[in-house]
Order: sequence, then C-alpha cells, then structure tokens
Amino acid sequence: MTNRVVEVDGRTLTFTNVDRPLWPGGFTKGDMLEYYAAVADVIVPHLRGRALTLRRFPEGVEGTNWYQTNCRGQPSWMRTAEVSGRHGAVFRMCIVDDAASLLWVANLGAIELHPFLTTADAPHTPTALVFDLDPEPPADLLACCDLALRLRELLAEAGVEAFVKTSGSLGLHVYVPLATRYSDDETKACARAVAERLAAERPAHVAAEATLRSARPGKVLVDWRQNDAVRSTVAPYSLRAMPWPLVSAPVGWEEVEAAAVRRCPDALVIEAHMALERVARLGDPFAPVLALRQELPC
Repeated sequence: MTNRVVEVDGRTLTFTNVDRPLWPGGFTKGDMLEYYAAVADVIVPHLRGRALTLRRFPEGVEGTNWYQTNCRGQPSWMRTAEVSGRHGAVFRMCIVDDAASLLWVANLGAIELHPFLTTADAPHTPTALVFDLDPEPPADLLACCDLALRLRELLAEAGVEAFVKTSGSLGLHVYVPLATRYSDDETKACARAVAERLAAERPAHVAAEATLRSARPGKVLVDWRQNDAVRSTVAPYSLRAMPWPLVSAPVGWEEVEAAAVRRCPDALVIEAHMALERVARLGDPFAPVLALRQELPC
C-alpha cells in the first residue's frame, strides 16, 4: 500500500494506504482524502469547536467499523475536549478546527464525521434543533420529502426558518438554527412535541417513538432524540458508509418540493463528485445554520 506525505495549513501529514479501496466501486482512501480536502472550506465551519464522534472503517465500508469517541494519538496541535457521557463516563474527543485536523481524522479511516449540536465551550447549549426523518420500508425518501415539507410549514407558522440536508442514506435532516440560550432539555422537549404533533396528524405514516423497526413498517420516524445531550448527528458534507460514496448534502427546499411533486427521489441522492460540483456552484447553502439566531419554536 502507498503512503503520501503532504503539507496542510503548515502541518506535515502522512496519509497511509491511499490506494486502498474503501467502497466496492473502487473509491479509494486517497479519493476520500481528496474529497475532504476539497470540501474543507464548507465542512470545517460545521465541525469547528465541537466534540466529534468518528465512525471508522479502516478496511472499507464492508469491513469492521466502530464509533470512536476518545481521541487517541492525535498530534500536539490538534484540540480535544472532555465530554460527559451517560453513567458518569467522560470522553476525550477530537475537535476539528481546520483542514489539517480534518484530514488527520480522515486518514484514520473515519468516513463519517458526527459533531455534537453544542460546542465544547457550551456543552449544554445547542446551536440548532434537529429533526431526523428516518423511513422504515416501504416508506422511503419520498415519504421523508412529504413529511419534511409539512414540518417546514409547522415551523414557519411558529416563525422560524428551517434548513434541510440529506442524511446520505434513506432520510432527511431538518435543522432549525437557534439563539444560544436554550438548554438541551428544552430543545429535546420541543422536538418531541413537534414530532408528536406530526404523528397525531398522520398516524398511519409518521412515528414519534423509536420502537422496533418491525413495529413501524411504512412509517417515517421523526427522531427527536437526536437533540439529546449525548447524541451527535452526521455533519453536512460528510461521506457516508453506503455501498457507494454518498454524502449528507445540504439541499434547497425547492429541490425537496420538486422530488415530492415528480415522485423522483434520485435527485436527492448525492454522491461525492456531485457534492463537489454543488459546492463549486452553490457554496454552502447550510451556512445560515451557523449564523441565524432564532427563538425556540415551542
């Protein structure tokens, strides 16, 4: 396997095994590193200052994988944060503040990057509310589109703007940027109330409780638990460990509407090369999630 030494932001990094295929179609570790280098300007702002869970696939998406919470072996210049977990556990987690840190974690085989909704400096004050729309077959991405549009209506009625991205799998993530004065308990309670309203409106198609998947066939789960203090959500522009290199990509509401009207979900299935073209053309449509300050809609 081939190694490569590069300079990034004045830091010297050694990329290892760059010719190793990580996806079945031949997308290699080197391809992944090049992707993350190309999107660094848009992904790093969504990671900066936040504790990060790494989902590592050193041998590729079909090999052994795990979620890594403790940051091990990091260079002296990389920041970490101590994060409290359940049952008194404490984790020392990686923080990606720049392109060099991003590529260092990617070189570990960290295909997926999952930041917290809070910053390390304010670990119980989320900067956004998130709704994870997760379909159980035969519900699909189109069912998520239909529900996301209704969710957007409810949030607009409450006077807040929402932003949407693909999960990079079968679902959608809807974010509401917030003023930083709400606790994670408040945001989770609000998300639950909205999820329960949607489930009451559409009981045959929407679930608000994460029961066994077999107990909710054909329904979209509105997973309000993603707002829990100990949970993280895949970052915008992160690659996903799917059979091909899909991306959790920000999309416009007009794209969601078009997919719903045309009953064509393929337009919301965005691979790495497509994400790069979109960034070149659109910049970061998710940037307002970091800048906009809104009231909690509940």
